[in-house]
Amino acid sequence: MAVDLESLRVLSAVVETGSFAKAADRLHKTQSSVSYQISKLEQQLGAQVFDRSSYRAKLTPVGLRILEEGRRLLQQAAYVARLVDQFSEGWEPKLELVVDGMLPTAPVLGVLKEMTDLAIPTRIQFCTEFLGGVQQRFEQQQADLMLVLDYQTDPAYSAISLQALEVVLVVSREHPLAARQALDTRELHAFVELTVHDSSYSSAYGGLQTFGGERVFYLSDFRTKKEALLQGLGFGWMPLEQIRHELLNGQLQEVDYQGGSRFSYSPLLVFRKNEPLGRAGEMLKEKLQQVFG
Repeated sequence: MAVDLESLRVLSAVVETGSFAKAADRLHKTQSSVSYQISKLEQQLGAQVFDRSSYRAKLTPVGLRILEEGRRLLQQAAYVARLVDQFSEGWEPKLELVVDGMLPTAPVLGVLKEMTDLAIPTRIQFCTEFLGGVQQRFEQQQADLMLVLDYQTDPAYSAISLQALEVVLVVSREHPLAARQALDTRELHAFVELTVHDSSYSSAYGGLQTFGGERVFYLSDFRTKKEALLQGLGFGWMPLEQIRHELLNGQLQEVDYQGGSRFSYSPLLVFRKNEPLGRAGEMLKEKLQQVFG
């Protein structure tokens, strides 16, 4: 048995206005047409939705339940209709962004909140990977945009350079390296180096190079790495933005390394040339350029 939406719409109007005549006025129908829709609904259900034994018709228990469920269906139908209109205006159904976990996530989340507040219909997926895993996810999942520190160039890709990201070699203030000066690579090899594991599974992808010592701990993300550094497990590179507070209060200290304790990456915003972004993708691209540019 199929119940049409028009009958449910008429039922809701009758209840909301309080009479068949007022419902007819609201719906720009004749009163006989409204009565017909209600009778048709009752025939489809095999039960009465209105009790007509008194002067003013009242909903039966069956009618009350149908009204509750019918309103949900009408709301869903209206939502689908809005989606159809929005998609016809250039909004894409879904959009995927892949970001290297070394980059600060707060600006990205701020951009996504702005777009959410606009109530756009596009479903946005935000994924974090590390090093070569960013490009690997971008390619395998056919993602739309990636914020990456380094990638294998491709003529099919366009890349926009963003503001440089500063990385600092740090250690806990309780660690033996904190008290030493003018350290060389050989001296660093005597201690545990902490690094984040490349989330790709292909050796073809590059990544942040270690110092080449035998004592290297590979961690899953920079949050875990920061905690390991604070506990004095070892030394390692960290994005300045993620440890600025700990450097200021002295919990972490910059390693006095002869080869340099700071360097910069220039993040890249990458997308495909031959697959134009929809309205949401263009909006996201512009906003990311603003916050990281």
